[in-house]
Amino acid sequence: MIQKQPSKNQIRRYPIYLDYLKRKQAEGLVYISSPQIADSLNLSEEQVRKDLNFVSRNFGKPKVGREIKLLIFDIEEFLGYRDSQRAVLVGDGHLGRALMAYEGFLHYGLDIVCAFDNDINKIDCIFYNKSIYSINELEKKCLELNVHIGIITVPQQYAQDVCDKLVSAGVKGIWNFTSAILKVSDD
Repeated sequence: MIQKQPSKNQIRRYPIYLDYLKRKQAEGLVYISSPQIADSLNLSEEQVRKDLNFVSRNFGKPKVGREIKLLIFDIEEFLGYRDSQRAVLVGDGHLGRALMAYEGFLHYGLDIVCAFDNDINKIDCIFYNKSIYSINELEKKCLELNVHIGIITVPQQYAQDVCDKLVSAGVKGIWNFTSAILKVSDD
């Protein structure tokens, strides 16, 4: 049986459901119903039920609802949050450091494993248990660490060059924090 693909709107709603469910779980709630979710998020009950049934076989109990812990697990699994994605960061400035220090990415499956810079005063330093390497080591380290995501926080005029280096190192996803419009191949 071929499983239907989720719509873009569905995919956009799952992080909203996830955030809402985690808040309810933190409040001590164990079960929640589709009508409760729909009412809180201004969605239709039918839409919520359809969205949750798409990612979860936890259909819940009549008059009780679905177990929040299982829903969170199923949504995180569907979104890929349980499969940590390793990333490298290029540009160890203020923004780069803020991103490296933010531990919340791990909750979404993103693990920034190291950074690269061309400033000799930053190379071979450690920040939040993450090594900072010379930009010249980028390709070797990406291959060695099996990294497929690159985060660019360099000045705009260097963004395309960094992007090209990341692509040649095998990176398949780029998170660009510059205003530069990057040119990459379709894959």
